[in-house]
Amino acid sequence: MRIIPSRIHGVLDYVVGLVLILSPRLFGFQTGGFEERIPVLLGVAALVYSLITRYELGLFKVLPFRVHLILDLVSGVVLATSPWVFGFSERIWGPHLFFGLLEIVVPVLTIPHTTVGDPMRRVRRRRV
Repeated sequence: MRIIPSRIHGVLDYVVGLVLILSPRLFGFQTGGFEERIPVLLGVAALVYSLITRYELGLFKVLPFRVHLILDLVSGVVLATSPWVFGFSERIWGPHLFFGLLEIVVPVLTIPHTTVGDPMRRVRRRRV
């Protein structure tokens, strides 16, 4: 059941991206290790690919929305499993697991269509 419109998904992208970048400060795990670097890098990546996604809140609109959703899923899996994969689960794991699961659930519940058209669709139609 897909219930989240692409516009709402876009708002969540930017909010979660910023929260991931700030999470070491917000949740007190500024260690310089993987526990700090992984959410920050994934947050920056989320902001970058959100800016280039072909949806209502994308600035450059080159990345197909379905590819964006796949990137969200992959990012969520990496973030959710990172405390155990990278060996810092004894120090911190809650924020990583919570936001990782959020990044998995949100794209699964997102309607994969946007109100932003595919610019290549017009080119393909003309050729036919």
